[in-house]
Amino acid sequence: MIHPGSCHCGAVRFEVEAPTTIVCKDCNCSICRKSGNLHLIVPKSRFKLVAGEDRLSVYTFNTGIAQHYFCSTCGVKPFYIPRSNPDGVDVNVRCFDEPPEEIVVEPFDGQDWEEHATSLLHLSTE
Repeated sequence: MIHPGSCHCGAVRFEVEAPTTIVCKDCNCSICRKSGNLHLIVPKSRFKLVAGEDRLSVYTFNTGIAQHYFCSTCGVKPFYIPRSNPDGVDVNVRCFDEPPEEIVVEPFDGQDWEEHATSLLHLSTE
């Protein structure tokens, strides 16, 4: 199923191919707690940026590997390239245009990221 989504103002639009039932992660690391993301990590082949590439700004911190993309107009972060899966895209389920039919939210201990990051590796593979 194709799930369309966007930032708040609609300048940045995307589509992600994912099942009808979304299994996502709720991370407790410092940036995720403050931004409120619900994480759906997919292979890059299942993500399409439809509009707004010119409106994206990027934020990096710590190792600089994760690339947090946000809309330069409204400030919402609809997706990013995660440190755990640099070959994938982490889409914020809260930015879907319509809520999925069913969401399964699994906690992820990002505060102890080094211990748990390997549990995410399979999410960006076909």
